[in-house]
Amino acid sequence: MSANIEDLMALLGERIRELRLRENIAQTVLAMRSGVSLKAVKNLENGTGATVSSLLRVLRTLGRNEWIETLGPKVGISPMQMVNRRKTRLRATRKKTGVADV
Repeated sequence: MSANIEDLMALLGERIRELRLRENIAQTVLAMRSGVSLKAVKNLENGTGATVSSLLRVLRTLGRNEWIETLGPKVGISPMQMVNRRKTRLRATRKKTGVADV
């Protein structure tokens, strides 16, 4: 499914509105508790744009910090890095000269 940015913002706004209503919180109260303007809450719920800071503050106020954690997996070692990773040496390489080491 390929959605454009406007559709995704509208979907996010719908989810936030549903959550706010389920918690029985007015937009003005959510704005006050979140430390954002009422206009920011309305823009967020309408899908017309908001700053990342406003979004995070509203999600935190609604008790949904985990939404941010579900956006993507933690960055770790990629499979390609694992393939290219050198093994830890366990001993020195023998010199290939004709003279025996003493």
